[in-house]
Parts: sequence; C-alpha cells; structure tokens
Amino acid sequence: MVSLKHWYVLRSKPQKEDVLCMEVSVRGHEVYYPALNVQPANPRSKCKRPFFPGYLFVHVDLDEVGLSTFRWMPYSIGLVCFGGEPAIMHEALIHSINRRVEKLNKAGLFHKSAFQRGDPVRILEGPFVGYEAIFDEMISAGDRVKVLLELLSGKHARLELGESILERL
Repeated sequence: MVSLKHWYVLRSKPQKEDVLCMEVSVRGHEVYYPALNVQPANPRSKCKRPFFPGYLFVHVDLDEVGLSTFRWMPYSIGLVCFGGEPAIMHEALIHSINRRVEKLNKAGLFHKSAFQRGDPVRILEGPFVGYEAIFDEMISAGDRVKVLLELLSGKHARLELGESILERL
C-alpha cells in the first residue's frame, strides 16, 4: 500500500492557532501556519496575526494518522470536511499562500497604530465626517480600526473605519 500525504485544513479554537501549530509539530506532523508580522499598539500583544484566523494546514497521510488525531488534539476543532470527507488542499495553493504571506511580510505593511485605546479622535471623511469618537483598537494588519461613536441615547456604537481618516483631538 502506497503512503500518500496530502495537505488538509485544520480548524483551531478561537485565537489558539499558535499553540495548535506547536501541538501538531510536537507530534511530528508537518504544519503550515500562515501568519503576518505586525507591530501591535500594546507591546504585550502578539507580534503575529493569522492570515486565516482559525485555520492551519497539515501535511499528513490520514490513512496512517487517522482523522480522530486532529479531532481530539488540544486546541483543535478538527479537519475541515465536506460530506464527511476531509478537504484536500493542492500543494500549489499552499505554495501560493506562502508566497503571498512572505511578500506581505517583506513589504512591512503592518504597522503600529498612531492611536491608543481611549484616544479622542475626529472622523475626517465619509458619512460620519466631523463626528468625534473614541479610538478602540486596530482590527486588521492594515489600516482598519474600531472607534466608539457616542449616540444621542448615551450609548456607544462601534464603527470600523480606515485609520487614515482619523485625526487626534
């Protein structure tokens, strides 16, 4: 019987991609965890963000390893399946993802925000132009941020905006 390894998509529990990657690796399986290098606003935050939050790729022979290995592994939800069958990823797609992640990391597009949580800001463009808000957090490795906009009722609405359309008050 010929042993065939394929790439499979492994789901992780929320925000556990890095520890799941270690679990898979420690057990001797090849794993690919595409992550972007970031400079978080909080120095204690992670310096890597998953390119596909909640997903890793494993290269194994499922006939040897068994499907339940990944279902019951700590921090894992299991392999992505369709119709009860694990989805196979083509090697070329894995290489393409790797090239894209490397390119983004080399470009260094992922910066530390100019704002910190709680900073008062003014929105300069769009439907909320002129409104004042409170900076909440960066939500992506690029330019997207969350701000809190105070409503007439005294409650806050959370908006996602481009960081470039904000100014500090």
